[in-house]
Amino acid sequence: MIYIYFAVLIGSFAILFKSASFFVEGASSIARVLNISKMVVGIVFVGMATTAPEFGASVIAAILGHPEIALGNAIGSVICDDGVALALAAIVAPTAILINCRILKTAGLFLISIDILAYILARNGTIGRMEGILFLIILCFYFIFVLRKQRYSVRKDDKERDGLSEKEENPPASKLALLKKPIFLFAVGIIGVTLTCRAVIWASLNIAEYFSISKAIIGLTIIAIGTSLPEISTCVTAALKGEGEIAVGNIIGADILNVLWIIGVSSIVNPIKVELNIINFAFPFMILIVITMLVAMRIGCRIGKIKGFILFGLYILYLFLTFKFFV
Repeated sequence: MIYIYFAVLIGSFAILFKSASFFVEGASSIARVLNISKMVVGIVFVGMATTAPEFGASVIAAILGHPEIALGNAIGSVICDDGVALALAAIVAPTAILINCRILKTAGLFLISIDILAYILARNGTIGRMEGILFLIILCFYFIFVLRKQRYSVRKDDKERDGLSEKEENPPASKLALLKKPIFLFAVGIIGVTLTCRAVIWASLNIAEYFSISKAIIGLTIIAIGTSLPEISTCVTAALKGEGEIAVGNIIGADILNVLWIIGVSSIVNPIKVELNIINFAFPFMILIVITMLVAMRIGCRIGKIKGFILFGLYILYLFLTFKFFV
């Protein structure tokens, strides 16, 4: 039976990377047609879609009475996104990935702030329904801020171009026609990524149970890696296609969603109670790798192979410490 689980895992990986390719192509085309910053597309739209597996796994875990898996999955996914997905994207990209430091400054400060807030609220070993509601309210305000800022930037650009080449502007009907294929690819990517990740999670859980791995480790490592596969595959594919800005936006968006969206909804469904030793290990390490990632991107407004290897090294250290202290 163990061989079937491994076969499903390998087959799912292959389908996942192809789905991610459609995903990136669709997102990139939508950004071009609608004149939306690719980093904003990554933060909001791609980030929301690629965290669907984390959301599903965490909420189901909370419903089934395993909140430690829900929290471990969310925190472990942030660490995996930064230490594996973005790291691999930086390593495989043909050239260093350029960063929009203006957007990074706002999103980065917000990401660090919510990570620290989540750690403070979890210090008593519980994240209750009120905290979950607070996380969702913060997320709503953040999305409104990002989209309004994007709309202002587009209006400003339009004014600068006003009167120069009106004929070049696509009329609404033309834009709608241009969006059909990108939306189709984006939808196919979402469906493919979500379905294959369910198979990956199923196989990973069975493999973990076969080798008698504890629930805490399943949440922090195996399920986190499994549910982070969309981010990993999307980032690597985006980097190889020269769409590194979408990869960066995807990671920042996914990190924000893992804390506010996934922990928020999971704690509303079932208040999360986790041992303090796990909280005092996982949260500080998450904050460490997030800060390292943001500083790496801020230096020179780009992230290349050396910075990618540093982030990947931190993830290896995380795995080593997790297995050392919790197995």
